Amino acid sequence: MYSPAWVKDAIFYQIFPDRFCRSPKYSAVGKFVQWESKPTRTNMFGGNLAGITDKLKYIADLGATAIYLCPIFKSNSNHRYHTVDYFEIDPVLGTLEDFDRLVKKVHKLGMRIILDGVFNHCSRGFFQFNSLMELGEDSPYVDWFHVHSWPIHAYSGKPNYECWWNYPALPKFNTDCADVREYLFSVAEYWARRGIDGWRLDVPNEIDDDSFWQEFRRRVKAINPEAYIVGEIWDNPERWLKGDQFDGVMNYPFRKAVMQYLFDENPISTGEFCEKVRSAFPENRFGTPMNLLGSHDTTRIASQPRTSPERIRLALALLFFMPGAPCIYYGDEIGMEGGKDPDCRRAFPWDQLKARKALPIYKFIRELTRIRHENPVLCDGKVQIESDKAGFTVTRTLGKKKMALAVSFAGAEPAFKIQ
Repeated sequence: MYSPAWVKDAIFYQIFPDRFCRSPKYSAVGKFVQWESKPTRTNMFGGNLAGITDKLKYIADLGATAIYLCPIFKSNSNHRYHTVDYFEIDPVLGTLEDFDRLVKKVHKLGMRIILDGVFNHCSRGFFQFNSLMELGEDSPYVDWFHVHSWPIHAYSGKPNYECWWNYPALPKFNTDCADVREYLFSVAEYWARRGIDGWRLDVPNEIDDDSFWQEFRRRVKAINPEAYIVGEIWDNPERWLKGDQFDGVMNYPFRKAVMQYLFDENPISTGEFCEKVRSAFPENRFGTPMNLLGSHDTTRIASQPRTSPERIRLALALLFFMPGAPCIYYGDEIGMEGGKDPDCRRAFPWDQLKARKALPIYKFIRELTRIRHENPVLCDGKVQIESDKAGFTVTRTLGKKKMALAVSFAGAEPAFKIQ
């Protein structure tokens, strides 16, 4: 059992590629909405890989050391969770050469990059599923999916095949099929060989088969033993954290506790919050979690019901003080707002950057990244959480070194200090 050591020292920056930056260095064929447009489920903004490459110094200057990209493979959706071809870069995003340049520059800056792997389901545009629509039961790929009757109802009526959450646009793979397994493992191997530093796995619990993920891990680690495999698991992750599947999970239980305590209109008590956070960081759990406050699936922290500068600051301090790798959702560092998906996927306002970098939140996140990098106790130290009538204290201990985050709720807004 081995989990890559670099992750516990990492600070991730999550990017939704269509909305991050549209560089003139790459011109995609087609029409795109204006960069300031309101996001919908279908509109395309035209962000590209060259834009991400152009902004790597900005990300590095923030203090982030690793990038997590939402899907970048060929797709006919703005979020690209509807994969058409797992071996091609989406032509709106750029070319394979653009991808290689991005990876090379990431590594030149001493950073890492992980990709989003959507292996539970694909798109109706996926070649093998198209074959089923054209050839029916005579398709050579008839075993690749779970089809209940013929012909397939992919665009009208109720879908007669298994699909993710009954969305007909997302047919579910039959991962019991040897050819499907080999295809998906070969995808993981291909991009590992191209230099990525790991995979974030989309809804991996829906491939309810430990042997699939055990083999996935073996294949990826054979190419890059330092690759980070992190699963999007919203509930108890113990099943996947035994050292033979994932190196960590996205720590949604931690995020939920913070939201319930600081931002919900009916908040939980301090004692309940501390208990929930303890359970999100049990001792001796294998691997390193990716801790987050926001993502492409959640309302942004600046748009929470009881949001305030003080509450955001405390939430961020907790994020950087806990064991695991903190992850910043693009734009949160400059106070971007956004409601439920798709509103949380607004375009990054580069034209406002100078003014937004002057905001206290940007300076505070830079200070937190500095503190994290300069204090190994925050990466390697044991954690202890204690509550009392005044508030609570999070203490990290590594040998003789200690750091504490002391929080009090004497007034309507929280107060805290790092000592």
